[in-house]
Parts: sequence; C-alpha cells; structure tokens
Amino acid sequence: MSQAVRLVLVDDHAVLRSGLADLLRGRGGMEVLGDTGKPDEAVALVRQHQPDLLLLDLRLGPVDGLSVLRALRAEGIETPVVILTMCTAEDDLAAALSAGVRGYLLKDMEPDEVIESIQRAARGELVVAPSMALKLAQMWQQGSVKRDLVGSLTEREREVLEHVARGKSNKVIAQALDISHNTVKLHVRHIMAKLDLGSRVEAAVFAFEHRTSGDSAQPASGEPRK
Repeated sequence: MSQAVRLVLVDDHAVLRSGLADLLRGRGGMEVLGDTGKPDEAVALVRQHQPDLLLLDLRLGPVDGLSVLRALRAEGIETPVVILTMCTAEDDLAAALSAGVRGYLLKDMEPDEVIESIQRAARGELVVAPSMALKLAQMWQQGSVKRDLVGSLTEREREVLEHVARGKSNKVIAQALDISHNTVKLHVRHIMAKLDLGSRVEAAVFAFEHRTSGDSAQPASGEPRK
C-alpha cells in the first residue's frame, strides 16, 4: 500500500500485545496508533484515532471480543475489524463472520503472513487464516443454495453487492453509483433479506463464490447480456 496501515490493537495479553505492536511497526511498516487490553477502552481508542483497522482478540479475559465490535457499530463507528486469536473452532469463525469482521487470523501464523493479511484487509479484502480456509469453505457449502437466489436481485442490487464485496462503505458506494446514502442502505437491506445473509462479510463471500463459479456471466431472467 502507498500509505502505512493505521491500526488500533486490542489484546489482553500485555507481552503479546507489545511484541505484536513492535512487529507491525518494525517489519510491517504500520502505525499502531494505540493499544489496550481492556474492552471498555477499545471503543474510545477507535473513536479517538479513527484507524484503518481494529486488530481484535476474540477472548478478552471473561469478555467476548465481539462485544467490542457490537459496541462500535452501536455508536455508528464503521472501522473494519480483523480478529487475531488462538480460537480455531468453526463456531467461533462463524460467529465472527456473522458479526461482520473483515478477517479471522490465528496467532500461530507466520509473522509475514499476519502482516500481509492485515495489509490485504486494509485494502478491503476478506482475509482468513490458511488453516481456517477449509472450515470456511465447508460453511459456505452448507449454505450454497443461496447461489440460486441471485436471480431475485435487481441489476442495481447486483451492482451494490459487487461494491460490498470489495469492502466499500455505504458512503463510498453512494458516490460511485451517484445515488443517495439512504438508497444504498435500502439496497443493502434488500440484498441481505433476499439472500438470507446476516452480515456484509457473508455478502462478500457470496459475491466471491458467485463470480468464481462462473454464474456472474449469466444475466437475471429477462435481462440481456452486457
């Protein structure tokens, strides 16, 4: 990336947090704007620094790290969140993706893999630890029937979905499509309802699978090819 990734780090293990901050600054060339091990300080740090990403542990002592994400969204803060955890259970991955995280990384990944994944997430990509990729694929296969629902989307909804899949915010999508912010929000709600999706990350996974399956070349019923 042309500019250094700016992030806030939340992890309740002080030694790991310090070492990770040094790694991201030194080898990754990133700006760690603030760090904490206390969930109640995390939202204030993000609000203060407005980072590109929040790097968040899934377990913060007795607290579920996703509660921090929910608190951010409740305040209207849309900062993308990448989970960095030791938790490898499929249920944890599913819960994180459903909550709308942009990435799910593991602490036993190679340092360069973590750095590269964070940089990709900052560019708007969905990133998942290699060892979790199979679990993600299996989760998708269980819900593959959703691919058959794409024909229910309007042309505009498919355009919005493509932008969502690239990690674009509603504001950026509105500017790109020259429509209002409220119209984008309405389209996103319709997309989620029609495809039975629970989060923007699920929508991104759906769009990726739809494109790579070759179905994206097929127009909706009654529409000409372009």
